[in-house]
Amino acid sequence: MHEPSGAIRGYDVNTGALRWIFDTGAEDPNAWPGEGQTLVNNSPNAWAPLAYDAKSDMVYIPTGNPTPDIWGGNRTPVMERYASAIVALNASTGKLAWSFQTTHHDLWDMDVPSQPTLAQVKTEAGEVPAVYVPTKAGNLFVLDRRDGKPVVPITEMPVPAGEAAPGDRVSPTQPRSALNLTSIQTLADKDMWGATMFDQMMCRVIFKRLSYNGQYTPPSEKGTLVFPGNLGVFEWGGISVNSDRQVALMNPMALPFVSKLIPRGPNNPLWPKEGLTGAGTGTEMGIQPQYGVPYGVEINAFLSPLGLPCKEPAWGYVAGVDMKSHEVVWRKRIGTIRDSLQGIQLPPLKIGVPMLGGPISTAGNLMFIAGTQDNYIRAYNVTNGDLLWQARLPAGGQATPMTYEANGKQYLVIMAGGHGSFGTKMGDYLIAYALPK
Repeated sequence: MHEPSGAIRGYDVNTGALRWIFDTGAEDPNAWPGEGQTLVNNSPNAWAPLAYDAKSDMVYIPTGNPTPDIWGGNRTPVMERYASAIVALNASTGKLAWSFQTTHHDLWDMDVPSQPTLAQVKTEAGEVPAVYVPTKAGNLFVLDRRDGKPVVPITEMPVPAGEAAPGDRVSPTQPRSALNLTSIQTLADKDMWGATMFDQMMCRVIFKRLSYNGQYTPPSEKGTLVFPGNLGVFEWGGISVNSDRQVALMNPMALPFVSKLIPRGPNNPLWPKEGLTGAGTGTEMGIQPQYGVPYGVEINAFLSPLGLPCKEPAWGYVAGVDMKSHEVVWRKRIGTIRDSLQGIQLPPLKIGVPMLGGPISTAGNLMFIAGTQDNYIRAYNVTNGDLLWQARLPAGGQATPMTYEANGKQYLVIMAGGHGSFGTKMGDYLIAYALPK
């Protein structure tokens, strides 16, 4: 409750002087704080990169939630106005052009996790300057970047009835894009999976005990199944638009999580106490104190006793979307569980695993991607999704690759550093590959 403001700031590139402020939680977002005043605490921030359109002098800002993520009983309409949204500002003045909220009263951390992607989209009415907005909830919103109007239809859908925790509320509807990459809309016990009959049975038992009415079931003290989970269908790696072939490339995931609210008590105080241990994990999973509100929360992936996801595979894909029809033209599983189970040897089946890190694509009809829980970097055919090449990395490749040309030769570079919360092997490797002529 005492987090710094998420205000967006514009600076003069020549002098470094502050030119404007857009405080997402303020009544007047452009107002400069007066003497003795501060920016609004806990206002939604932009934790993913911004996108800039030099032709129109517009900047597109993906926003998160007001702090904390998994409780909203104290949020005001002003505080939530620009939360979990795409906000378009005039880059020279910071004045609002338009905004679109991707999740209403977000209680699941279903925000906009990656940089928006700008592209020219061909429609029946002609070419439209569009912005692609991937969200954790699985929606890929395609908006006219001049005014925020949908290029792909958006519907306000009723969401499953569920009682919020005392003091909180739920939104009766949520926006849904006609372009949605969620693999399954609602999980059932038949979707539970295990590497053995034992852990499959345990997954089904745990599934039955959790609160779950479908996507957007509110968090609870009982424990709520969150699907898509907190990693999201899309994550901070974003998508790649191949304008040469009019294909948008992405790596959607399907990994359920469990959120369990923890009421305040002796070991879970409203505010931190000196000397108290075990109050939080310091990572993105486990116990999150959420100081200042009635509940802490415990967040974990929904895993079997063997440490594999309880939902049947696949858990990770690569996919291509036709930018003219906005249809998914191919979807392929990516990755194996080779590096997921310590001490257990399983064949490297192409099962489809979670990722952190996005794709890039080139004019040579290639898409490159690492990011998977197994330590590989791979190349795919942009047109049909065929796997063309893969190479073993010395650590987790939780990053988006980059490519460059030098002296007429093309190179591919990946930072293989691993990821602590994601559980991949840690390292400090910068690896470059040369493409054949």
